[in-house]
Amino acid sequence: MTFTPELQSLNDRFAHVPELAFRQGPGGLTVAEIATRHAQASIALQGGHVLAFQPSGQRPVLWVSRQSQYAAGTPIRGGIPVCWPWFGPHPIDTGKPAHGFARTSSWSVLDAAGGDTPRLRLGLTDTEATRSLWPHAFQLELTVSVGAQLEVELTIRNPGSEAFTCTDALHSYFAVSDIATSSIDGLHGCVYLDKVAGYERREQSGPIAVTGETDRIYVDTITDCVIEDAGWKRAVRVAKRGSRTTVVWNPWTDRARQLADFGDDEYHEMVCVETANAGDDRITVQPLGTHRLAAILSVD
Repeated sequence: MTFTPELQSLNDRFAHVPELAFRQGPGGLTVAEIATRHAQASIALQGGHVLAFQPSGQRPVLWVSRQSQYAAGTPIRGGIPVCWPWFGPHPIDTGKPAHGFARTSSWSVLDAAGGDTPRLRLGLTDTEATRSLWPHAFQLELTVSVGAQLEVELTIRNPGSEAFTCTDALHSYFAVSDIATSSIDGLHGCVYLDKVAGYERREQSGPIAVTGETDRIYVDTITDCVIEDAGWKRAVRVAKRGSRTTVVWNPWTDRARQLADFGDDEYHEMVCVETANAGDDRITVQPLGTHRLAAILSVD
C-alpha cells in the first residue's frame, strides 16, 4: 500500500496500537481501520464518521449507500454521521448546512489505545469558518471503542464564558435484509412528531413497521431500541446515554429518488435509528460545562 506523508505520519505515530491502521479511503479520504478478534470497524477522519462495524461472524451492522459521494466537505450517506450543533435544517437560516458542520469538518486524531477493546479519540474545535456559521467556542471529542459491541461517544465542551444551546445526533444507518420483514421495538407508548404528516403529534403502539416514508422524532425517551430482522435472523440493539430523542427514518420510494446520493431501491436495505437530542429536547451547555451523547450498538 502507498502511503501519503499524512498517512505515514499517522501510522508511525500509532504504531504501538497494532489493532489500528490508517489508509486512503474512497475519494481520497483518510480512514482509520480497527480490527480485533471481536469485530472490525472503520472511521473517516472527515466528520469523525464511523463507516463500518462488523462483529466477527456477523453481517455488517451499518449501511452506507452505494451512491454516497466521498469528497472533501461533502456529507457521507450512511454509517454514523455526527450531527452538530444542530439537527436537521438550521432553525433560523435554512441556507446553512443541514445537520450542522461537524459531519463535514476535518477531525484531528487525539489519541488511541489498543487491547481487547481498542479506542480511537478524535477532536474538533472552533475556527473562523465554524464561527461564521455558529458564533461559539467549542471543543468536541469523539471516542470510538470497538469490541463485541461498538460504542460511539460525542463529548461537547463549552470553553467559553457564556452558555450555548444545541441539538445533536449520532445519525446511525443500519443494514437490514429487507425493511418489509424488519421492525423496531422499544418505543411502544412513546409520543412522536410525524414529520411526514406535518409534525403531527402521535403515540406509538407496538413495534414500528416501516411501510412508507417514515420520518419520526420520538421525544422524551431514553430506552433501548431493538431492530428485529427476520430475514437475517438477528436483533441489533441500540442503547444510548445522554439522549432523550430517538429518530426513525426511511425515505421509501419517492423521497429516495429525490436524493442524489441514495439509490432508488436502496430504501429496502436500511433504516435509521438515531441517538439524538432534537426538537424540544435541546441541550444547554454552561460555561466550562460538558455534555456527553453515546450510542452503543450490539447484535443480540
